[in-house]
Amino acid sequence: MSRALDPTRAPGSGVRGWHRPLVAFAAAMGLWAVVCVVGLVVDQRTLAADPIWAKPLKFSISLALYALTLAWMLSLVRRPVLRRIGWWAGTIGAGASLLEIAVISIQVVRGVGSHFNVSTPTNQLFYQLMAGGVTLMYCATLLVGAAVAVFSTVQDRAVAWALRIGLVVALVGLSVGFLMVVPTTAQLADPASGTYGSHSVGGDDASGGVPFLGWNTVHGDLRVSHFIGMHALQVLPILALALPRTMPAATRLRIVVVAGATYAAVTAIALWQALRGQSVVRPDGLTIGAVGVVLVLVATWAAIATARTRHQLATRRR
Repeated sequence: MSRALDPTRAPGSGVRGWHRPLVAFAAAMGLWAVVCVVGLVVDQRTLAADPIWAKPLKFSISLALYALTLAWMLSLVRRPVLRRIGWWAGTIGAGASLLEIAVISIQVVRGVGSHFNVSTPTNQLFYQLMAGGVTLMYCATLLVGAAVAVFSTVQDRAVAWALRIGLVVALVGLSVGFLMVVPTTAQLADPASGTYGSHSVGGDDASGGVPFLGWNTVHGDLRVSHFIGMHALQVLPILALALPRTMPAATRLRIVVVAGATYAAVTAIALWQALRGQSVVRPDGLTIGAVGVVLVLVATWAAIATARTRHQLATRRR
């Protein structure tokens, strides 16, 4: 095995030490995203009221972000055995993600849906292949995340906790996808139904959606919490890395923990809202109240933290 592909070698410095198969996959997704943009322009077909090339474009961007995140996380693992396991987990995750985007893209070319489509034996096969790819990607994220969050020696406590909290929230967000494959009552009542599962709660997936994202504007949509939750693995570490190094370490850590708790609460509220069959763009009093409680708690913490910091600065000046 060449040095470039040796999963047991010592971590490299900078991007050169990142997991290369995942970086290569992310680059491929960047190129495919450009192809999808061209598809949006030249191909006017729609599917479930959305431009047919919107789905592969969204998945290309999302998978590229995920691949780069996992590639970076694997560069933080120090133990040789865990690096070997992580290398294979990352490589399998990249392959599984490639399988998923390939199925989605093939179905776009064919002009049919990829998710929940069991209308023909061919569509059933593609759906099963995609489901297998998603499951493998979920397991790869769990293994890589656990290796980094539990066993790596990240010196910066804010970054370490951003990774830990981000992993938990991301796995919850990814797990929402398993709720989508549960058939609806109407599908179970119709043996001839060509659809098995749904993004929506309380209605169908063709009821109209938020531009580009496609989230249902009439009924509940599980994709909202799925999207928000899974990208905690990018948002929280980026926040931790963006905080000024001149800020006290304890303050940076508190900010990350509060941000993580807030992010988890928003994910939970989005899931709760969807399960009640309520559209993300039409919140009721309960949803607005829950968001308000979170905002009040965050504002209260910010006020207390600011007052404490000012008091400490004033004490030092005396």
